Amino acid sequence: MMTPKTKIIIVGGGAGGLELATKLGHKLGRKNKAEIILVDRNQSHLWKPLLHEVATGSLDDGVDALSYLAHARNHYFHFQLGCLTNINRENKTITLAAIHDKEGQLLVPERQLDFDILVMALGSVSNDFGTAGVKDHCIFLDNPQQAHRFHDEMLNLFLSYSVRHKPDDKINIAIVGGGATGVELSAELYNAIEQLTSYGFEGLDKEALNVTLVEAGERILPALPVRISTAAHHELTKLGVRVLTQTMVTSADRDGLNTKSGEKINADLMVWAAGIKAPDFMHQIGGLETNRINQLVVKPTLQATLDDAIFAIGDCASCPKKEGGFVPPRAQAAHQMATLCYKNILALLDHKALQEYVYKDHGSLVSLSRFSTVGSLMGNLVRGDMMVEGKIARIVYISLYRMHQIALHGYIKTGLMMLVGSINRIIRPRLKLH
Repeated sequence: MMTPKTKIIIVGGGAGGLELATKLGHKLGRKNKAEIILVDRNQSHLWKPLLHEVATGSLDDGVDALSYLAHARNHYFHFQLGCLTNINRENKTITLAAIHDKEGQLLVPERQLDFDILVMALGSVSNDFGTAGVKDHCIFLDNPQQAHRFHDEMLNLFLSYSVRHKPDDKINIAIVGGGATGVELSAELYNAIEQLTSYGFEGLDKEALNVTLVEAGERILPALPVRISTAAHHELTKLGVRVLTQTMVTSADRDGLNTKSGEKINADLMVWAAGIKAPDFMHQIGGLETNRINQLVVKPTLQATLDDAIFAIGDCASCPKKEGGFVPPRAQAAHQMATLCYKNILALLDHKALQEYVYKDHGSLVSLSRFSTVGSLMGNLVRGDMMVEGKIARIVYISLYRMHQIALHGYIKTGLMMLVGSINRIIRPRLKLH
């Protein structure tokens, strides 16, 4: 009698989840030693740090997105489209919601998948902290669909202004949250308006755009060193961004944002990029331990505190650091966790001791579109913490995405993709206009 194959399910095809599925596919799936299934609610993968470029049209996700089905076929794992709704730890099954088409017709009924090992890699969504009116009047940038919505509304605003503008008119865009997403989007908007001017949008120029970046804390980019935050603040101000720190938003309405100080920030388009949380359905899912922002609480081995057969990586995991505090929700952490989770799953299958995750901060980089890049580098190549900016920082920033591509495709295919991408940028418009 044949021993059944180990079933490993990974829920979430973000940076960490997809890298993990790819590695396990090559190690176990190719040799038919295990069945690896990746589950995601979308058909394709796009590196989340690129969403602000999709939102402004600087990047076409139709070109840069990766099909899960095609990637799964090429890398020896399976893909299932679906949204997780429950975990049954006793029966070792997960439940996926039914899938309907746009007209509400049932395509796939609710279904259960068996697992021996489960990895939660769902990432995070924006946290509005229950602020009144935010869900109704602000756009989040958690997925490509939301980025497309922003892009459409931005183009409509620019088109309307181009046709009807008067000398004192402004295009008012407000962004709440001075983290990387808010900062990068602020700069990218000025790149977009300059590009649109070259495409014939009359009256559009830097002076027509009024971007307000709102941060509740003392400074933007609070997770980064002060000198980097200061440099980014200076660069944004040079572009024309109005940066408001120590400003608490109390509510949003159709006309803009209301603040604790009583100031009204008028806005035609609003983005909420302040804070993260794991999806609400994750709260105590399957009886597992979760924290106040719905993250699964894990041990240093990345296993759930109440179930050794369940791992969590990336933004949806609350993982303690040895020196105190918790691992920050950053792309480099998701990449590192995916690597360790891969090793620990192999160790678990071989009945060997599991390793503990130690977060390694290699620094951070923030892209201010084509205008500048600022950040810091840490690790073996530099002593301490070295600030970088300009062209060198831009090259390093782009290399982070290349490292993600290499983890998925290998060096040769990534090199070919870079070549094709360069050709596409030459023959197609620099900005997506639809």
